[in-house]
Amino acid sequence: MQVFMLFIGTILLVIGVKLIYDARLIVKKYFSVNDQNSATIFLKVIGTFCVIVGTVLFSENFMFF
Repeated sequence: MQVFMLFIGTILLVIGVKLIYDARLIVKKYFSVNDQNSATIFLKVIGTFCVIVGTVLFSENFMFF
């Protein structure tokens, strides 16, 4: 179970960092919205939450190894 949670935490970290750094490119490629700045900010906020949750999962389960 700990290995699974460590894996999920790592995946969330990677997804969060990808959302933060490439938010504008993702919005241009996949979404057709008029206000790109709002969509970019939304993706960056979601990415930040993913990084926070992934870090908590990673750090809590890494301490047991």
